[in-house]
This record gives sequence, C-alpha cells and structure tokens, in this order.
Amino acid sequence: MINRRQFIQAGVILATLPKQLVLASARLFTNRFQVPNLEVGKRVGKDVYFDLSIQAGKTNIIANKLTPTLGINQGFLGVTLQANKGDTVHIKAKNNINKTTTLHWHGVKLPAKADGGPHQPILPGKIWKTQFDIVQPAATLWYHSHQLHKTAEQVYHGLAGLFIVNDDTSKKLNLPSEYGVDDLPVIIQDRDFKRDGSFSYLGSMMDSMRGMKGNTILVNGVVNPILKAKKSLLRLRLLNGSNARTYHLNFDDNRPFTIIGSDGGLLEKSIKVNTVRLASAERVEILVDVSDGGHPILQHTAVQVSSGMGGMGMMGNSDKDMDIFQIDARQAAKSNLSIPTHLVQHNNPEQSAVSKQRKLILQMKMGPSMMFGGDTFSINGKTMDINRIDEVVKAGSTEIWHLENTSMMAHPLHIHNVQFKVIARKGGVKGHELGFKDVVLVHPQERVSVIMKFPKFSDAKTPYMYHCHILEHEDRGMMGQFTVV
Repeated sequence: MINRRQFIQAGVILATLPKQLVLASARLFTNRFQVPNLEVGKRVGKDVYFDLSIQAGKTNIIANKLTPTLGINQGFLGVTLQANKGDTVHIKAKNNINKTTTLHWHGVKLPAKADGGPHQPILPGKIWKTQFDIVQPAATLWYHSHQLHKTAEQVYHGLAGLFIVNDDTSKKLNLPSEYGVDDLPVIIQDRDFKRDGSFSYLGSMMDSMRGMKGNTILVNGVVNPILKAKKSLLRLRLLNGSNARTYHLNFDDNRPFTIIGSDGGLLEKSIKVNTVRLASAERVEILVDVSDGGHPILQHTAVQVSSGMGGMGMMGNSDKDMDIFQIDARQAAKSNLSIPTHLVQHNNPEQSAVSKQRKLILQMKMGPSMMFGGDTFSINGKTMDINRIDEVVKAGSTEIWHLENTSMMAHPLHIHNVQFKVIARKGGVKGHELGFKDVVLVHPQERVSVIMKFPKFSDAKTPYMYHCHILEHEDRGMMGQFTVV
C-alpha cells in the first residue's frame, strides 16, 4: 500500500511532467495499437478472389484472460478486405463455427442474392460462394453477420470487419494511403466482460431494450491502445462497430481535424471540425495533423439525450465520458502531404426524377411486451417477418423516404443496396451527413428525409433489408424488406 510520503512524492513528480504525459500515465494507454491484417485477395485481371473462414478463437483482450471470440480469417474480428472500383469480387466463405451465420456487405451496391442478409444463411460446415461487381466509388465499407434474430450477438462476439474500396479519382488526391502507416482503420466497439474474461452479453432487460452498451472500449479489438504515429498526417477510417452506442468524438486537447469522407465515400469538400457524432454502423474518414509531436487522446464526450417523455425517462441515455485511444506523435516523420479542400464531385440524385415517396415510422411498443421480450420494435406498425415483402421498388428509380421516429429512443436507420443523401432534418444537414450515407440517425419525434437512386439490380423474389442498426432493435423486430423489380 502506498504511504503518505510516497503519495506526495508521486504528486511532485506528476506536477513536473507535461500535461499530456500526465494524462497518458493516468489513463494507462499501454497496449499497442493493432492494425487488422490487410487481405487483397488473389487477383486475375479485374477478378479478385477472397477465401474467407468464419471461425472461433480465444483472444487475449484483457490481462491474463482468454476471451472466447469469433472472427473472419483470424480469431477475433475480420481481416480488412480491399478491392477497386471496376473489380469483380468473388467470395468463398466457409462457416467453421457451430452456428448458422451470414456475411453481409454493408454499404455495397450489389444483387440481392449477394447481399449476405438473412436470406443467404451459411450453415455450420457449409460454404457460401457469391460474386459482385464494385460499381461505386472509393469508400470505407464493412461486412458483418446478419443472421436473423442473432445479428447482435454474433457481431458482439466478433463477426465484423472493414471493406475498403479504392478508385483512380481518390488516388489522384494524394491523401494518406499507406495502410497501417498513415491510413489506419479504427473499429470502435464497447464491450462488457465476465470475471472469467468471456464477453458479458445482455446482462439485463435494459441491455435488450436500449441496445447493448459495454463499459470497456476496444479499438480493433484492443483495450487502451496507443498508436505510435509514423507520419505527421494521419487518415483515420472510423467505424462505429458498437451494437448500440452513439459516439461524440473529439480530442482531449480540442485539436481540430478534417472530415473527408462519410459512409459512401469522399465528400465534395473537406470540413474542419473539433467533434463528430457517429451512430452505430456509421463511418467517417478524418485527417489528423500531429506534426506538433503531441499525445492527443481521442475520446467520447457524453451527451445526455432526452427520452422524449419529459426528461431522461426510463430509456434515457445514461452515458459517460470514455477514452478511445491515444496517439504518440513524438517519432512521427513529417508528411509531405497537404489537406485538400476540394475532393470529389458527387452525382446527386435529382428531386425532379423522384417517382415515389415513402414513409417509414419507427415505433416501439409500451407495456408488458416491452418489458418481457417479444418483438417490441417495429416499422410502420409491423415487426420483421422474413416471409413478407413490405415494399417494392423499381430498379433504377429515384425515391424519397421520410423516416419518422415516434419512439422515445434515437434509431440509426440503415437501407441496404443504396447510398442516399440526407435532404431534410431538424437543424439542417451538415458535417459528414453532407456525403453519401447508408445509415442516418433519427432522434425521438424527429423526421429525416433521404433521397436515393436505386441501382439497376432486380430480383422479384429476393429482398433487401432496411432496419435500425441498434442491433438488438433489429433482432427484436425493427426491420423490413423490399424487393427491386
């Protein structure tokens, strides 16, 4: 036990240290920032072949414990896949776990049979083969389990990874692009652990209702990581891979950073900010200048959100400040890259071309069913039914969808097979929401309108999904299906 004299001595030592170092010492960023292995596949011209193994593992996440985990081509989480616009991607995925699962290509425009949703299950020991063309621009996409009623649990245990698409236009911008050096994936997840080191999932009724939120932050599967920056200008590809938590990200020294990309790719113009909000499944690409040789900490600053029921209410957001990871830039080499103002030109859907408008009302039941299980969450009064088609869309058409949240919780709504533009919301459209999106956060009692042009893939029998990306809400009914004909 430390005595009074030792305590005073420690205080004197800390008082003489630079502030950033004191913070680093106090917050114990001791683990090496890990970069997921990059998998570029086997290339034959424009054909790229990925051989994927869905597998179980035991991973040393917390000290002196082994956590049973799931992963793709590794024990925990997935390897980063990379392909180019114009490629034809061939997937061979073998399920080596004892549970039926899927691999959904989140944010990818592709035929319904290749989507990897609930209609493409991979049974234990079986192989799923599929292929699709990369028809969209450079973007930070991802892939994850989408097994019916089991998505949340399987993603929580590790079935998720990044999928990076490159193109010639983005390469000409001279952005940081050396994977693992100045171009870095940052998969942010929150988890809870049991005493034996295993994940604690759905430990209470509230976990199921508000979505599973953990007390321990992982970055690429690592607790308290410190990134030893090799270059002074870093491109961070941030993915909110958490089941339910929305992050409000900023650096502890309030340093500015530059948003260059959203879910669907690069913005038209870069945006300098000090904070960014990232709901479940959203991605944002940022550039961070660490040429000052500092030790900035990326952190989540809690924002208390009203439940819409006169105060915080039972479903209120009991959030807290959380540190994500630290950057140590003392040895960073000076980058010869600059931050561009103009990025890419967007081909926006035209409102004059809109052929149909639809309304999705996000709802949750009150009463005993809410408390004791069942399909509590719904869209347009209907809970998910895999045998029911809710909407039919015309291939190549342009539509506006109005998303209305009548519940007392915020819901990040994801639509498969499209990248949309947010055209109306309370407070206006700003930040990374100016880019192409496949997820948008809809607050309680809020209406958000999005416009999208559907790709020309058509399949009258195989549907795509739209759903809340709080995964526990998806699993409990807040999901619908649409076909494109």
